[in-house]
Formats: sequence, structure tokens, C-alpha cells
Amino acid sequence: MSETKEFTYSDVSEHTSKKDVYMVIHDKVYNTSSFVDEHPGGEEVLLDVGGQDATEAFEDVGHSDEAREILEGLLIGNLKREAGDPAPKTSTTSSSAPKSSTDAAGLGIGVYAIVLVGAALAFFAYQYLQSNQQKS
Repeated sequence: MSETKEFTYSDVSEHTSKKDVYMVIHDKVYNTSSFVDEHPGGEEVLLDVGGQDATEAFEDVGHSDEAREILEGLLIGNLKREAGDPAPKTSTTSSSAPKSSTDAAGLGIGVYAIVLVGAALAFFAYQYLQSNQQKS
């Protein structure tokens, strides 16, 4: 296990079918064939990035710690970069990941505030209508 197998982009790009799909995430090569049917997002998600660098797609979704553990179990080697290979896409995703989680937290608080204000308005409207009905 001390020796790690190396794959080129050419090697990875040959594995794009449902029963044989490899992908690159953070310069590591994963054989996701056994996980295609179990993937919560559906098989299309994996097949769309099969045989390619899926780092950006993986990070944009914001996978859980459990998903990252499953991914480690699918690791089969490292990517050996060669001249002409696409540049890694990790620099743009690392700066956008905290922003998206901050935006999601801000949206959650905003929705909570709207629900709270709506509930308060409904309560006061109910009280108002009850008091008017008793006067009649």
C-alpha cells in the first residue's frame, strides 16, 4: 500500500462508462464505478464528469464529511500531470466555497426572520379580529 499508482489524464479519460468510471478530484484518481447506483444525486451526475477533472463539480456541491470518507474508499491512485493537461481548478473553488456557505447561512437567517415576522403579524391580526367580533 506504500506504492501509489499513477494515472495520466489519458488513462482516466478511457474510463467513462457506468460500469467503469474514473474521475480526478484534487489530483487524486477515484474509481467511482461501484458507487454510481448509490450516488444520491443520481448516476448522471457522476457520468457527466467521468474521465475528467471533477474537482470543481465536487466542491461546488459542498459534499458532507461522510461523502468525503466514501470518496477516500474509492481512491485508486494519483494524477500524473503531463504537458498539455488542463490546469487544476482548485484555486477558484477554494475561494468560492466559504462564500457559498456564508450565503447559505445568511439566507437561512433571512428566511427565519421572515417567518417570525409573518407569525407575529398573523397573531396580531387574529387578536384584532377576535376583539372586533366580541364587540359585535
